[in-house]
Amino acid sequence: MMEQKFVLFDEGQVCTVAARTEGKTVRLSPAALREHLGWELKPQGFCKGDRCVPVKGTADLVNEVGVDLAGFAGLLSRPLAVDVEKGVAYLGASAADRAVQLASLHAPDFTLPDLDGQRHSLSDYRGKKVLLVAYASW
Repeated sequence: MMEQKFVLFDEGQVCTVAARTEGKTVRLSPAALREHLGWELKPQGFCKGDRCVPVKGTADLVNEVGVDLAGFAGLLSRPLAVDVEKGVAYLGASAADRAVQLASLHAPDFTLPDLDGQRHSLSDYRGKKVLLVAYASW
């Protein structure tokens, strides 16, 4: 296994973690999982605050090297995009969390630069009508 630095995106936060990779498998130490993602492996499963997710048969998910990031994401029903060569991973929101957000009819806050480089946040325009135009070339 090779150790490398990984940039990990999770819930709008970006952090750099030490990870071990073998092929397309990325493993984080339990300490990195706790420090950067807030999840801790306990006898009852992975826990974050008062929320615990039971884990059956941890042999594939957790070993002496660390916690398999893809297996952990699957356990939480969260999509994961990984580029091992670039050292980047994005842990997306679960479908249930996205459904709650959509049902609330509140757009998440974000900040983007305009053509002159000035940054604008959606929250700056709260209470005003805003037209958002999105384009993708694919």
